[in-house]
Amino acid sequence: MSTSWNGAGGLELVIDPVSDDAAAELGRGISLLRDVADGKRLPTLRLYRPSPTVAFGQRDARLPGFVDAGRAAADRGFAPLVRRAGGRAAAYHRGCLVIDHIEPAPDAVAGTHLRFAAFGNFFADVLAAVGIDAHVGEVPGEYCPGEFSVHGRRNGVPTIKLVGTAQRVIAGAWLFSSVVVVEDARPLRSVLTDVYAALGLGWEPATAGTAEDLVPGVTVDAVQDALLAAYAAVLDLHAAPAEVASRPS
Repeated sequence: MSTSWNGAGGLELVIDPVSDDAAAELGRGISLLRDVADGKRLPTLRLYRPSPTVAFGQRDARLPGFVDAGRAAADRGFAPLVRRAGGRAAAYHRGCLVIDHIEPAPDAVAGTHLRFAAFGNFFADVLAAVGIDAHVGEVPGEYCPGEFSVHGRRNGVPTIKLVGTAQRVIAGAWLFSSVVVVEDARPLRSVLTDVYAALGLGWEPATAGTAEDLVPGVTVDAVQDALLAAYAAVLDLHAAPAEVASRPS
């Protein structure tokens, strides 16, 4: 077995239970990254269903409208947080699946571009497995725009951003974090509309949607199952000791 991102041959799987602490959810990824870098844990794949969150980029935090944008997010019931990875503001909630893939590396910066491309194609294949016409590439006007976003097509036309990806690199390890947007688009579109208006950033609200908008009935459970099957096809995936995988209720 081999991976297109030239990664480890095995990962310890951690599926976190549902939490109401958005800051702790975001911070846990960084804690796991440090543990992997320090050799305290093996390469890790962490999945969780996030609390309602607007994760701002570092550049957002320097804009004059940032305080108002944070207030707008909170008014919609989304915790406003600033993430350490790059990009612009992104929103997610329990209808999404967050994937933190963490591996040690002597030179974690090397391979950064390769990982973006490889994981983009990997997640497009995962979504294709649940019936979505998914491809890699930015949708014009999308929120948190990125060259390696994964989008869904309607009648062959790139329509909805479905996966946003980001990386965090420290000495000795890398974290590749991805958010798959699966269910319940309306609150995401509403909060992003308010946040981007406050930040003074232009975008096209129609690009904010979910997998179920393209394939009615698709669920986070179905996407998670397809994701785990895709991982298991290319590497050894096993539950971390004392962190036995279980699907959140």
